[in-house]
Amino acid sequence: MTKTANTMWGGRFAAGPDAIMEAINASIGFDRRLAPQDIAGSRAHAAMLAATGIISDSDAKAIGEGLLTVLSEIETGKFPFSTALEDIHMNVEARLRDLIGDAAGRLHTARSRNDQVAVDFRLWVRDQCDHADQALAALQHALLGQAEAGADWVMPGFTHLQVAQPVTWGHHMMAYVEMFARDRSRFADARARMNASPLGAAALAGTSFPIDREMTAQALGFDRPMANSLDAVSDRDFALEFLAASSICAMHLSRMAEELVIWSSAQFRFVKMSDKWSTGSSIMPQKRNPDAAELIRAKIGRIFGANVALMTVMKGLPLAYSKDMQEDKEQTFDAADSLMLALAAMTGMVGDMTANRDSLKIAAATGFSTATDLADWLVRELGLPFREAHHVTGSLVAVAEGKGCDLPDLTLDDMQAVHAGIRTDVFDVLGVENSVASRTSFGGTAPAQVRVQIAAWREVLK
Repeated sequence: MTKTANTMWGGRFAAGPDAIMEAINASIGFDRRLAPQDIAGSRAHAAMLAATGIISDSDAKAIGEGLLTVLSEIETGKFPFSTALEDIHMNVEARLRDLIGDAAGRLHTARSRNDQVAVDFRLWVRDQCDHADQALAALQHALLGQAEAGADWVMPGFTHLQVAQPVTWGHHMMAYVEMFARDRSRFADARARMNASPLGAAALAGTSFPIDREMTAQALGFDRPMANSLDAVSDRDFALEFLAASSICAMHLSRMAEELVIWSSAQFRFVKMSDKWSTGSSIMPQKRNPDAAELIRAKIGRIFGANVALMTVMKGLPLAYSKDMQEDKEQTFDAADSLMLALAAMTGMVGDMTANRDSLKIAAATGFSTATDLADWLVRELGLPFREAHHVTGSLVAVAEGKGCDLPDLTLDDMQAVHAGIRTDVFDVLGVENSVASRTSFGGTAPAQVRVQIAAWREVLK
């Protein structure tokens, strides 16, 4: 069974595509999301056509007003989307013709769907960079609140998920503030690079009409028009950069989600997730499951997948446009949705979670966490080479293990049996509070340093 020919294609095809071809060819099911950007681009294009004398002012006025009507219909759910018209561009243009007649046919002068979709998609991705930046700033604020509350709360720092050295809760929260700051900078860098307009490149070679590409670029908030028409319609680097930045950001979210899953377990009890971000079990009434954190951790795979998928689409394409590039949008749309949902959920969880100060402190004092402090004391006070101090400390750890206690619980006699020069003041560095307070180097975990970093970030995020 065949359908009526698509008149937008002109006379080249005697009959329209059958149902299978229509299904694989049409993109209106997903690219309708580009409607606001498509209409903004078309209005800018129409205004430029009138300013350069290519169409009349009256036609431009009718087109501009008609497009606003179309946008209103879309926003209120009254727009009659048609799969037969393939994509958002043809759907909008067909409806515009219904509203204003023949003047609608002049809108596509000096333009192709190739540069039209390129500008629409670029505008949409640019907006997503802005949304991601705003969401990341909100997450940083939530982390700062946690850091401020626990700037001097001791907790274990880990390497290999083994207790390494005491740190502070505030220091750990500030590590994520720094991570997400780098994510913001990546989105900002990508946005700056993508902020050039492909509109006016036409199909691939530019146009013989006397268009003003600077005018349309300025109207759409771009810094400049793209300098090469072939590149303008071929480029999807902007989407790839957005997906790459999203993937790194998603990886950071997944790492934090993993920590929240571990920390909220009965074995750790470092944090309690609020009821808003936890669920129960259908069979085990005692359970409080960190489902939101687990779902963030899982959704990250969709973002990684989108990045790989679009790379795969683009890797073998010759210049300029190929229909393969229609597959750029669904992946990017899904990745952006997943990222924004994950950011919002993480911000909510961080803002609502309660750190268990007592559990953190108890855990910080286990696992010989002040062993490095002991080694540093041996170097600083007794003048031992670090390697010898390391050996002495290891021997003392073995003694403590044998006695079933931690380093601060050893007696001076125990210590002097390993090295006769050890004095009573060694115990001043073995407490976890003393340990963190001593780490005053820039970026260190000492509460004073943490508060300096919090104040600096408060200023940045004003």
